[in-house]
Amino acid sequence: MSEQVPVLRIGQVLLVSIQTDLDDHAVMLLQDDLAAAVVDSGAHGVVIDITAVEIVDSFVGRMLSTIASISRLLDAQTVVVGMRPAVAITLVELGLSLGGVRTALTLDKGLRMLEQARASALGSRTPGSRSDAEDEGLAPDTAAGL
Repeated sequence: MSEQVPVLRIGQVLLVSIQTDLDDHAVMLLQDDLAAAVVDSGAHGVVIDITAVEIVDSFVGRMLSTIASISRLLDAQTVVVGMRPAVAITLVELGLSLGGVRTALTLDKGLRMLEQARASALGSRTPGSRSDAEDEGLAPDTAAGL
């Protein structure tokens, strides 16, 4: 029987700490649960901690890439942290580049990476770009009190 992997919220970031090797069913559950959690929470970042993962196969590797793609479509960045050298070697040997998946050695570095990305995204808004009010579904005139 598959174990459900908990998805924890830390501010505007979701944390998934994978503590066991996952079977295919658990991976699919995680993908669905995480997508729903991103939408429900409005999180801007997802950190997947794989420190405890010792073995990966092509399915798990593709799942990490798929989760990053789904999160990106839902306006959240994904960082995978804690990858062991053996896992990295296996992914390379399997030909999986994990396109779109950012990595960091530690949870702390991963969280900082998401903070910096968020600050850059918020700071890059130009006068002609969408406002926070528009992001919340309000017309600019309504948000300005006009």
